[in-house]
Amino acid sequence: MWLLVGLGNPGKQYDCTWHNCGFMTLHVLAERNNIKIDKLKWKGEYGRGTIAGEDVILLRPHTYMNLSGQSVVEVMKFYKIPMDHLVVVYDDIDIARGKIRVRASGSAGTHNGMKSIIYCMESQDFPRVRIGCGPVPEKWDLADFVLSTIPKEEQDTMYQSFVEGAKAIEDIVAGKPIPGGNKSGGGNR
Repeated sequence: MWLLVGLGNPGKQYDCTWHNCGFMTLHVLAERNNIKIDKLKWKGEYGRGTIAGEDVILLRPHTYMNLSGQSVVEVMKFYKIPMDHLVVVYDDIDIARGKIRVRASGSAGTHNGMKSIIYCMESQDFPRVRIGCGPVPEKWDLADFVLSTIPKEEQDTMYQSFVEGAKAIEDIVAGKPIPGGNKSGGGNR
């Protein structure tokens, strides 16, 4: 069993914001694999299915970003999922827009959702897929930027990064190597 988590904020006002890149990537992953994310439990919305012959749960925490770990830890404990079978996809302002980065483990950096997950799981040893949305434009406050809507002229580029992110998650579940880990997917894409 794998837990595949997309980070974001619930609510229509956040649907197409930079901070919801994780939710949008998980949506693409769900569509590619015919998985409906339509059940409510564990402080989030989830769906179950199969990817690469493996049972998976796709989870969008509804705790708002800063408390994402509360939702994740509940699912991990309920299903007794091993740490290396947790994959988190989220936005990253330190990566150029439209690029993705896959890692087997690592720190949260400046991302509060990842800080919450690492705190609740008491570990940072799980794979993650980071969707680039940086840099923050000059004269923008970080929080204002990540909660702003992705401009129409950048939506196609970002959609392609969501597709690449979904492919990277599929590769991880399929057991392909990840940089810096024993099971992995590609580095920068």
